[in-house]
Amino acid sequence: MSASRRSGTTDELGPEEPEPGGAELLAALLDGMDAALCAFDADGVVTHWNREAERILGWSAAEAVGRQGFAGWAVRTADAEEVEARLLSAMEAHGRQVHEFALLTKDGGRVLVRTQSAAVRGGDGKPAGVYCAFSEVHAQIDLERSIALSEALFENASWGVVLVDADLRPAVANEHAARALGMGRTALLGRPLGELLGQGVEELESALSHVLAEGAPPAPAEMWVSVRATESGEPERRCLRSGFLRLASPLAEEPVPLGVGWLFTDVTEAKQTEQEAAQLRFRSQQLHRAARAAGECEDPTEAATVQLDFALAGFADHALIDLVTGDGEPVRLVRVAATPAGAPGPCLPVAKAGLPVRYLEGHPAPQCVDRVGSVRASAGTAPPERAREWAAARQWPEDAVHALCAVLRSRGRTLGVVTFLRSASRTQFERADATYAESVTARVAASLDLAGVLGSG
Repeated sequence: MSASRRSGTTDELGPEEPEPGGAELLAALLDGMDAALCAFDADGVVTHWNREAERILGWSAAEAVGRQGFAGWAVRTADAEEVEARLLSAMEAHGRQVHEFALLTKDGGRVLVRTQSAAVRGGDGKPAGVYCAFSEVHAQIDLERSIALSEALFENASWGVVLVDADLRPAVANEHAARALGMGRTALLGRPLGELLGQGVEELESALSHVLAEGAPPAPAEMWVSVRATESGEPERRCLRSGFLRLASPLAEEPVPLGVGWLFTDVTEAKQTEQEAAQLRFRSQQLHRAARAAGECEDPTEAATVQLDFALAGFADHALIDLVTGDGEPVRLVRVAATPAGAPGPCLPVAKAGLPVRYLEGHPAPQCVDRVGSVRASAGTAPPERAREWAAARQWPEDAVHALCAVLRSRGRTLGVVTFLRSASRTQFERADATYAESVTARVAASLDLAGVLGSG
């Protein structure tokens, strides 16, 4: 059924002799539009009625075209006069007129619609009718809300919002996300995520690819990433609690992926606090277990190495015990116990003890004794070959990258130094690590002192 009817009235709204197929083309155009459209002639008779109008109200074009206004079928009788007056008033007005009123559906329901109507003028310039576009008000409100929500997310949200395209590159980002990633909103657009993030970028890209293929995960995910662009110039690790939304085009019959909405909030401080609390509990438990195990040892030296074995769990990969020998300068240190250099293992006495370790000038271990305090050292991000050379020059296992030297003190005397070493798979030692190391070495020093070890004053 055509969306329009040919009559003397409708001829005034269009050309008198349309080209062949012109009416059918007009009907097809009207039916293909997303908006509900209808038209009235100068007497208020419905002349056009498209498919979207039929969808909203249920009345077909055959049932609507030719009726006098909406009275008795599309509006309540009591409202018909007012509605018709509003619609036809557009013929005398300039521009479009916007109104809201209730229409009746074919099954008797009521629908609140928003209309935009304007005059149609004939060849002589006089009003020949009115065309009217209308939509359900709740649909318009939903659209306005969606637009308002989108603008609020990108301008005022207290969390990061990044729209990532199908190539896994940022297409849009809000101000919060730009600050978190360390650059301007336009600067990060279109760049590979690997240029923005370091550690953790593979996990993020895997999550985004999964969302594109399978849909959003059921719960937020916490991801540790390192942000490359920071004020200090050094990569900064952050924990981002991330949620993902798969974006698909609403205009296609089949969902076409447009990308992924990545929403995140920085929970680094909270996670670090949780980790520090968990770490503190674990280390306290380890010290308690170490004290109980050491209490079962008859040999005080064995008790000292047992203390170190418990301390190494989750803390370091290697431990070395060097004791001070003699009272001269410079400080001379003798290796008395160490963990295996090649693979993890218990701390054991060194078979050939008695010869001082040939430490170079400025080595952290003698510094620790001189300062009577902890000393940290690290090869940083040096290439593996340079890191091995760095460790070998300091008489440490070749996989050592980070070191923490803690002084052995008992009853006011310096007995020596314990060196804790970490490989590249662990982070550098921090101040909290130094505090823990001091607690461990105090117990080790007490055991060694019981064994009759004498140190320098």
